Amino acid sequence: MNRNMASMCGKKRVAGTGVSIGKRLMIIGAVALAASFPATAQNSDLQQRLAAVKQSIAENKQRLQQYQWIETTQLTLKGDAKPPSQQLCHYGPDGQVQKTPIGAPPQAPSGGRMKQKIIKKKTAEMKDYMEDVKALLSLYVPPDPQKMEQAYQAGKFSLNPAGDIMNLVFRDYAQPGDQLTLAFDTGARKITSLNVNTYMDEAKEVVTLEVHMASLPGGTNYVQQTFLDATAKKLQVSTTNSDYQKLGGQ
Repeated sequence: MNRNMASMCGKKRVAGTGVSIGKRLMIIGAVALAASFPATAQNSDLQQRLAAVKQSIAENKQRLQQYQWIETTQLTLKGDAKPPSQQLCHYGPDGQVQKTPIGAPPQAPSGGRMKQKIIKKKTAEMKDYMEDVKALLSLYVPPDPQKMEQAYQAGKFSLNPAGDIMNLVFRDYAQPGDQLTLAFDTGARKITSLNVNTYMDEAKEVVTLEVHMASLPGGTNYVQQTFLDATAKKLQVSTTNSDYQKLGGQ
């Protein structure tokens, strides 16, 4: 009889333990499910905000394709300011900006034949470098909605609200280790500024870019001024866009 009693008590303890473990698992599951709700809501909010920015960029780029404008570039190398240059710009059929130089061509270098040869070589090298810089920065300006989405999906996107301004930060946006920070006015639904931290062929060739935006009378947003700093080359380049006019009297 004692054995039967002991057996029954043992079965009750086992059953009680099973119920206790089951309750604990249910509680843990409920807590985990409840904890997932804020994260899900937060991710949904981030997706909606990012979608609004991407839509604004796409719509604005389409409106910009109706315009032509003048780009004025001022280059400073090792503290020496070079003569400014101007180009007439507009979007081509492929959606890329096409530029045509305007104004007087640069003067031929003075001095002897050897000096002219050296100057010509350095000028060609700088021109090639500037073309590489422009190709790099075209990855960032204007921002690419597809690259923004890729950064978001990779978990390399953060959002820092500051009143009516949302600061969207994208890491590893166009190449490993870079960063694009985009300030977006939620009320006006427009980008107000961009900041880029990137590099050329090597990480030590740091290139930073500040972009300030403005609006045309019709509301179209555009890049008003940029300032580029390529520290490795001791090169600073500022550009100003002006004289926007609709093509073909649109």
